Amino acid sequence: MAPAPGQAGSCAWPERVAQRGLRAGADNPLPVTRPAPCPAPDGQPPLSPRQFRDALGMFATGVTIVTTRGADGVPVGLTASSFNSVSLAPPLVLWSLAHKTSSHDVFFASGHYAIHVLAVEQRALAERFATRGVDRFAGLPWSEGAGGAPLLPGAAAVFECVNRSQYTEGDHTIFVGQVERCSHRAGASPLLYHGGMFYTEHPLGSLSARAARPLHK
Repeated sequence: MAPAPGQAGSCAWPERVAQRGLRAGADNPLPVTRPAPCPAPDGQPPLSPRQFRDALGMFATGVTIVTTRGADGVPVGLTASSFNSVSLAPPLVLWSLAHKTSSHDVFFASGHYAIHVLAVEQRALAERFATRGVDRFAGLPWSEGAGGAPLLPGAAAVFECVNRSQYTEGDHTIFVGQVERCSHRAGASPLLYHGGMFYTEHPLGSLSARAARPLHK
């Protein structure tokens, strides 16, 4: 029999809370179920940040560069793999950023940003925008997108977004963007990231029509 809430070896019942977006466009609070953390099983050490990061690293992702401009007009950008779709109607995407990141407040205050899904030949660009203490835009050609967000050439896909809402969870901010414009290069091979290393795709064959449909979330 499972232990009752509050007994040893159990977790408290989930706490139902209301969470609200911090920007205009997210005025309706949504109920969120937030369970209390469970203790580590008897005889096992608590989960370490390194163990958690290593396990997350087994999930292969694409690689993006997110760009915006500060209040002074200076372009800002960084490499991120925490990108996902949210909704088709309206068209929404999300990505997340650690609070300690130096450009966090610039992105939080910006009205627009652009998310570039990198192609396999853009590995050097991904590394450049992940390097601290350098001018990441020095010598790079770029153009203005929606709201003035910098657009970099050569990406497999680009999403130009309104900074619709942000949600603080743990040590990160989750940014939800409403896509105003998007484009893609048909046939471009994506840059992939897995276990701390970059990869290129290796197709295993076509999916059936049924299997090729988007996964339910």
